[in-house]
Amino acid sequence: MILSGKEILKKLGKDIVIEPFNAEQINPNSYNLRLHNELLVYDNNVLDMKKENKASKLIIPEEGLTLERNKLYLGRTVEYTATENYVPMLEGRSSVGRLGLFIHVTAGFGDVGFHGYWTLEIFCVQPIIIYPNIELCQIYYHSVEGEYDKYESGKYQNNTGVQPSLLYKDFK
Repeated sequence: MILSGKEILKKLGKDIVIEPFNAEQINPNSYNLRLHNELLVYDNNVLDMKKENKASKLIIPEEGLTLERNKLYLGRTVEYTATENYVPMLEGRSSVGRLGLFIHVTAGFGDVGFHGYWTLEIFCVQPIIIYPNIELCQIYYHSVEGEYDKYESGKYQNNTGVQPSLLYKDFK
């Protein structure tokens, strides 16, 4: 079951935290999240799963930044979220998708107990100009049935910024 927008509002401050919160961003069954002005791009064209891949920071100016096609950009949400007793999920807004902009390559699935900013895996099919603070994606919440282990990963929990892949830690 997916929570309605009204139910999301009822759960705020209890099982769901969204900071900062703006009632104008609530939808019938989701909440729009905004793009922060900071992006990361990997420095190398070939990435190695077993090694830390260095990345450089880009700042999206108010007048916008043109993204190149076939290049991965890592961004993050302006909003910090925390979720208990529900599975948070992230999807792009349909208006954004219709411009050929993907906000996640594969990682739109959250875990019960996740606390932090959402890292966005931004990819476009043709050049596009993006802007900071645009409502780029939406979070929605599924109920969980049965007992579960709360997410407590040391890799991404309580992050404070854009998170590059930490997969290399799994090999140690």
